[in-house]
Amino acid sequence: MINELVKELVEAGVHYGHQTKKWNPKMKPYLMKDKGGIYIIDVEQTVQCLDKASDFLSKIASKNKKILFVGCKRQAQDAVREAATATGQYYVNYRWLGGTLTNLTTIRNSVKRLKYLEDIEKAPEYKAMSKKELSALGREKDKLHRNLNGVRDMEKQPDAVVIVDTARESIAVAEARRLEIPIIGIVDTNGDPTKIDYPIPGNDDAMRSIRIVLQNLVDGIAVGAKN
Repeated sequence: MINELVKELVEAGVHYGHQTKKWNPKMKPYLMKDKGGIYIIDVEQTVQCLDKASDFLSKIASKNKKILFVGCKRQAQDAVREAATATGQYYVNYRWLGGTLTNLTTIRNSVKRLKYLEDIEKAPEYKAMSKKELSALGREKDKLHRNLNGVRDMEKQPDAVVIVDTARESIAVAEARRLEIPIIGIVDTNGDPTKIDYPIPGNDDAMRSIRIVLQNLVDGIAVGAKN
Protein backbone atom coordinates (compact mmCIF):
# COMPACT_ATOMS: atom_id res chain seq x y z
CA MET A 1 0.00 0.00 0.00
CA ILE A 2 2.78 2.41 0.94
CA ASN A 3 4.80 1.48 -2.15
CA GLU A 4 1.72 2.04 -4.31
CA LEU A 5 1.20 5.51 -2.85
CA VAL A 6 4.90 6.34 -3.31
CA LYS A 7 4.55 5.38 -6.97
CA GLU A 8 1.46 7.56 -7.40
CA LEU A 9 3.15 10.53 -5.75
CA VAL A 10 6.23 10.19 -7.95
CA GLU A 11 4.08 9.92 -11.08
CA ALA A 12 2.32 13.14 -10.01
CA GLY A 13 5.68 14.90 -9.57
CA VAL A 14 5.32 15.43 -5.83
CA HIS A 15 9.06 14.85 -5.43
CA TYR A 16 10.16 17.80 -7.57
CA GLY A 17 11.24 20.80 -5.50
CA HIS A 18 12.57 24.22 -6.45
CA GLN A 19 15.98 25.13 -7.79
CA THR A 20 18.71 24.62 -5.20
CA LYS A 21 19.33 28.38 -4.96
CA LYS A 22 15.73 28.93 -3.77
CA TRP A 23 15.65 26.42 -0.96
CA ASN A 24 14.99 26.85 2.75
CA PRO A 25 17.68 25.07 4.84
CA LYS A 26 14.98 24.00 7.32
CA MET A 27 13.68 21.62 4.64
CA LYS A 28 16.96 19.69 4.59
CA PRO A 29 15.65 16.72 6.64
CA TYR A 30 13.02 16.05 3.97
CA LEU A 31 15.31 16.28 0.94
CA MET A 32 17.38 13.86 -1.06
CA LYS A 33 20.30 15.02 -3.20
CA ASP A 34 19.69 17.60 -5.90
CA LYS A 35 19.28 16.55 -9.51
CA GLY A 36 20.27 18.98 -12.23
CA GLY A 37 20.03 21.94 -9.89
CA ILE A 38 16.63 20.85 -8.55
CA TYR A 39 16.11 19.49 -5.05
CA ILE A 40 14.38 16.12 -4.89
CA ILE A 41 11.96 15.55 -2.02
CA ASP A 42 12.07 12.24 -0.16
CA VAL A 43 8.63 10.88 -1.07
CA GLU A 44 8.73 8.17 1.58
CA GLN A 45 8.78 10.97 4.15
CA THR A 46 5.95 12.64 2.27
CA VAL A 47 3.90 9.48 2.74
CA GLN A 48 4.65 9.36 6.46
CA CYS A 49 3.72 13.04 6.90
CA LEU A 50 0.62 12.60 4.76
CA ASP A 51 -0.52 9.70 6.95
CA LYS A 52 -0.10 11.78 10.12
CA ALA A 53 -1.97 14.74 8.62
CA SER A 54 -4.73 12.50 7.28
CA ASP A 55 -5.17 10.78 10.66
CA PHE A 56 -5.39 14.13 12.40
CA LEU A 57 -8.02 15.45 9.98
CA SER A 58 -9.94 12.20 10.32
CA LYS A 59 -10.16 12.77 14.08
CA ILE A 60 -11.25 16.38 13.50
CA ALA A 61 -14.00 15.24 11.13
CA SER A 62 -15.15 12.49 13.51
CA LYS A 63 -15.97 15.20 16.06
CA ASN A 64 -17.90 17.28 13.48
CA LYS A 65 -15.31 20.01 13.69
CA LYS A 66 -14.65 22.34 10.77
CA ILE A 67 -11.67 22.65 8.42
CA LEU A 68 -10.63 25.57 6.22
CA PHE A 69 -8.85 24.80 2.94
CA VAL A 70 -6.61 27.58 1.59
CA GLY A 71 -4.86 27.86 -1.77
CA CYS A 72 -5.08 30.95 -3.95
CA LYS A 73 -2.49 30.21 -6.63
CA ARG A 74 -3.93 29.35 -10.03
CA GLN A 75 -2.77 25.72 -9.90
CA ALA A 76 -4.54 25.15 -6.57
CA GLN A 77 -7.82 27.05 -6.96
CA ASP A 78 -9.99 24.30 -8.42
CA ALA A 79 -8.48 21.51 -6.30
CA VAL A 80 -8.99 23.50 -3.08
CA ARG A 81 -12.61 24.31 -3.90
CA GLU A 82 -13.35 20.70 -4.90
CA ALA A 83 -11.70 19.26 -1.77
CA ALA A 84 -13.68 21.57 0.51
CA THR A 85 -16.96 21.02 -1.34
CA ALA A 86 -16.53 17.23 -1.31
CA THR A 87 -16.12 17.24 2.47
CA GLY A 88 -18.54 20.03 3.37
CA GLN A 89 -15.77 22.32 4.61
CA TYR A 90 -14.77 25.95 4.08
CA TYR A 91 -12.29 27.31 1.55
CA VAL A 92 -10.43 30.38 0.35
CA ASN A 93 -9.14 29.99 -3.20
CA TYR A 94 -9.05 33.45 -4.75
CA ARG A 95 -7.46 35.87 -2.32
CA TRP A 96 -6.67 35.68 1.37
CA LEU A 97 -8.20 38.72 3.03
CA GLY A 98 -6.13 39.86 5.99
CA GLY A 99 -8.11 39.16 9.15
CA THR A 100 -10.05 36.21 7.75
CA LEU A 101 -9.19 34.39 10.98
CA THR A 102 -8.07 37.13 13.36
CA ASN A 103 -10.81 39.65 12.52
CA LEU A 104 -13.78 37.43 11.73
CA THR A 105 -16.29 40.14 12.62
CA THR A 106 -15.19 42.23 9.64
CA ILE A 107 -15.43 39.19 7.36
CA ARG A 108 -18.95 38.47 8.61
CA ASN A 109 -19.94 42.07 7.85
CA SER A 110 -18.60 41.64 4.32
CA VAL A 111 -20.68 38.46 3.98
CA LYS A 112 -23.78 40.43 5.03
CA ARG A 113 -22.94 42.96 2.36
CA LEU A 114 -22.63 40.15 -0.21
CA LYS A 115 -26.04 38.75 0.75
CA TYR A 116 -27.55 42.23 0.45
CA LEU A 117 -26.10 42.67 -3.04
CA GLU A 118 -27.32 39.22 -4.10
CA ASP A 119 -30.86 40.22 -3.09
CA ILE A 120 -30.61 43.83 -4.26
CA GLU A 121 -33.67 43.45 -6.52
CA LYS A 122 -35.80 42.90 -3.40
CA ALA A 123 -34.52 46.09 -1.74
CA PRO A 124 -36.97 49.06 -1.63
CA GLU A 125 -34.30 51.37 -3.06
CA TYR A 126 -33.66 49.14 -6.09
CA LYS A 127 -36.09 50.84 -8.49
CA ALA A 128 -34.57 54.25 -7.77
CA MET A 129 -31.03 53.14 -8.71
CA SER A 130 -29.49 54.12 -12.02
CA LYS A 131 -27.87 51.64 -14.44
CA LYS A 132 -24.48 53.04 -13.48
CA GLU A 133 -25.11 52.44 -9.77
CA LEU A 134 -26.39 48.91 -10.40
CA SER A 135 -23.37 48.14 -12.60
CA ALA A 136 -21.00 49.26 -9.82
CA LEU A 137 -22.88 47.17 -7.28
CA GLY A 138 -22.72 44.21 -9.65
CA ARG A 139 -18.95 44.48 -9.84
CA GLU A 140 -18.75 44.74 -6.05
CA LYS A 141 -20.93 41.64 -5.70
CA ASP A 142 -18.74 39.63 -8.08
CA LYS A 143 -15.59 40.63 -6.19
CA LEU A 144 -17.08 39.76 -2.80
CA HIS A 145 -18.36 36.45 -4.16
CA ARG A 146 -14.90 35.45 -5.41
CA ASN A 147 -13.31 36.33 -2.08
CA LEU A 148 -15.97 35.13 0.36
CA ASN A 149 -18.12 32.42 -1.19
CA GLY A 150 -16.10 29.63 0.43
CA VAL A 151 -16.36 31.13 3.93
CA ARG A 152 -19.82 32.68 3.79
CA ASP A 153 -21.12 30.15 6.33
CA MET A 154 -18.05 30.29 8.60
CA GLU A 155 -19.56 31.82 11.72
CA LYS A 156 -16.57 31.00 13.92
CA GLN A 157 -12.92 30.14 13.53
CA PRO A 158 -12.18 26.71 12.02
CA ASP A 159 -10.66 23.90 14.05
CA ALA A 160 -7.90 23.24 11.50
CA VAL A 161 -6.47 24.86 8.37
CA VAL A 162 -5.14 23.05 5.29
CA ILE A 163 -2.82 25.26 3.24
CA VAL A 164 -1.37 24.76 -0.23
CA ASP A 165 1.93 26.65 -0.56
CA THR A 166 2.67 27.78 2.97
CA ALA A 167 5.33 30.20 1.74
CA ARG A 168 2.91 32.09 -0.51
CA GLU A 169 0.07 31.99 2.04
CA SER A 170 2.28 33.33 4.82
CA ILE A 171 -0.44 35.65 6.17
CA ALA A 172 -2.85 32.74 6.55
CA VAL A 173 -0.11 30.78 8.34
CA ALA A 174 0.62 33.71 10.66
CA GLU A 175 -3.06 34.20 11.55
CA ALA A 176 -3.59 30.50 12.27
CA ARG A 177 -0.45 30.36 14.41
CA ARG A 178 -1.53 33.45 16.34
CA LEU A 179 -4.85 31.78 17.17
CA GLU A 180 -3.20 28.39 17.77
CA ILE A 181 -5.26 26.72 15.05
CA PRO A 182 -3.53 23.53 13.84
CA ILE A 183 -2.03 23.90 10.37
CA ILE A 184 -1.68 21.14 7.79
CA GLY A 185 0.38 22.39 4.87
CA ILE A 186 2.04 21.29 1.66
CA VAL A 187 5.58 22.59 2.13
CA ASP A 188 7.86 22.86 -0.91
CA THR A 189 11.64 23.13 -0.71
CA ASN A 190 11.41 26.92 -0.29
CA GLY A 191 9.07 26.69 2.72
CA ASP A 192 9.56 26.57 6.47
CA PRO A 193 8.19 23.31 7.91
CA THR A 194 8.82 24.44 11.50
CA LYS A 195 5.85 26.84 11.26
CA ILE A 196 3.47 24.04 10.30
CA ASP A 197 1.96 21.56 12.76
CA TYR A 198 1.60 18.85 10.13
CA PRO A 199 3.97 19.65 7.26
CA ILE A 200 3.65 17.58 4.09
CA PRO A 201 6.85 17.94 2.02
CA GLY A 202 5.91 18.13 -1.63
CA ASN A 203 5.68 20.03 -4.88
CA ASP A 204 3.11 22.81 -4.40
CA ASP A 205 3.35 24.15 -7.96
CA ALA A 206 2.05 21.26 -10.09
CA MET A 207 -1.71 20.65 -10.34
CA ARG A 208 -1.35 16.86 -10.24
CA SER A 209 0.85 17.04 -7.16
CA ILE A 210 -1.57 19.32 -5.33
CA ARG A 211 -4.56 17.19 -6.29
CA ILE A 212 -3.13 13.87 -5.14
CA VAL A 213 -2.08 15.28 -1.76
CA LEU A 214 -5.46 16.92 -1.20
CA GLN A 215 -7.28 13.76 -2.31
CA ASN A 216 -5.48 11.75 0.35
CA LEU A 217 -6.51 14.31 2.96
CA VAL A 218 -10.09 14.27 1.67
CA ASP A 219 -10.12 10.48 2.00
CA GLY A 220 -9.03 10.81 5.63
CA ILE A 221 -11.74 13.37 6.34
CA ALA A 222 -14.35 11.13 4.72
CA VAL A 223 -13.34 8.20 6.94
CA GLY A 224 -13.58 10.37 10.05
CA ALA A 225 -16.96 11.77 9.05
CA LYS A 226 -18.40 8.24 8.92
CA ASN A 227 -17.32 7.44 12.48
